Amino acid sequence: MAVDKSTTGGGGDAVITRAPGRLASITRKGWYLGLKRRPLAVISLVVLVVIILTAVFAPAVAPYDPTETHRGRTLETPSSDFLLGTDHLGRDLLSRIIFGARISITIGFLAVFFGTSGGVALGIASAMQGGKFDILVQRLVDAWMAFPGLVIALALVSMLGPSLINVAIAIAIGTIPSTSRVVRGAVLAEKERDYISAVVSIGAARLRLALRHILPNVLPPILILATARLGSAILAESSLSFLGLGVPPPAPTWGGMLSREGRDFMMTNPMLGLWPGLSIMLTVLAFNLFGDGLRDILDPKLRGGH
Repeated sequence: MAVDKSTTGGGGDAVITRAPGRLASITRKGWYLGLKRRPLAVISLVVLVVIILTAVFAPAVAPYDPTETHRGRTLETPSSDFLLGTDHLGRDLLSRIIFGARISITIGFLAVFFGTSGGVALGIASAMQGGKFDILVQRLVDAWMAFPGLVIALALVSMLGPSLINVAIAIAIGTIPSTSRVVRGAVLAEKERDYISAVVSIGAARLRLALRHILPNVLPPILILATARLGSAILAESSLSFLGLGVPPPAPTWGGMLSREGRDFMMTNPMLGLWPGLSIMLTVLAFNLFGDGLRDILDPKLRGGH
């Protein structure tokens, strides 16, 4: 148990014993044993680390500039010069896949950050305020969730214009309502715990109660949801790029490569669509498997704890 000092209305100090954050309650040994029992999660984490590091150091890893054309070397099959071959303009396919990972990963993390931040803020505000405000927010969330996230993203990108930030924001806005619903449920459950009653009894401010006491204890479901959303965000970005509403060319994106080179040369050179498609599948699968393993470790019910 942790000790937290809060100031009472009369100026005295009251010492309150509260439950530690759920993440802090998992020991290093608990993390080790949890990951050891889930080899798929460990393999997925390794794959994700490799993909993210490759994306971060893309200029050093890629053999060529992704927009550089090589005259007379169009639509080549894999060779020592071009490990995955070239596209219809003579651009190295491996370099474009590597730089495409940078765009996809960046948009995925930005979209999840914006969407999770907005959903957490809305969910906590709704649960903490309660009453008519909570009812109004939940009815708005219901209406919001009636529209598929991809449809919202399509409409927003069409209005804002295709760019990296606009695509990330458009994807994020579609994820806010479902995130807020999960956070609201977790906050309402946490408010019923004994230590919260003790904090409320000494007159702690509502904002302090939410940020200092409740938020640390609802981080596990937020973290699990954010990890799972990363794969969905990358898939949504690829869908927008496939429809021509992603980051505009000549920037390489996996969805754009599927839409342009992959679709146009599907019969003559199917490798142009196979490699970006496999990249999307591998990244999304790795995020989903790692998210499942993280859920098993952090969820007390699945761990057999309380």
